[in-house]
Amino acid sequence: MNKDFIKDIIPRGYKTRGSYTPANKIDLGSHYLIFVSGVQAPKNDDHSVVTDDIEEQTKFVFEDIIKILQLADATIDDVVKAVIYITDIDDFDKISAIRGEYFKNPMPVSTLIEVNRMNRDGAKIEIEVTAVVKK
Repeated sequence: MNKDFIKDIIPRGYKTRGSYTPANKIDLGSHYLIFVSGVQAPKNDDHSVVTDDIEEQTKFVFEDIIKILQLADATIDDVVKAVIYITDIDDFDKISAIRGEYFKNPMPVSTLIEVNRMNRDGAKIEIEVTAVVKK
């Protein structure tokens, strides 16, 4: 099947650890549907995150998501769904406060799940989003 209606969105210099694309932009005719892969805080050369602080990690993640969405001609306001993975449910209030700084009206639907660990040493949060933007 020809999938020329799907475009990979890859920031310049973006290096993946594994086989995936940071985002897909799907042409639905009058709209684009954008899926952003899970984003974790930036890493050092040893693949560990640059900070241990959950609030800093959360802000880094949202800023990276914004950059990826911009490459797909979308904004954080176009997000309709967010899935958030965290390693400590006790960080919920801190993460929720920061989430509220980025997501305004309409608020996206959301799922938050506590997990054992991430694939990047020291990562405490990973967020994936889905956005819809009119052509």
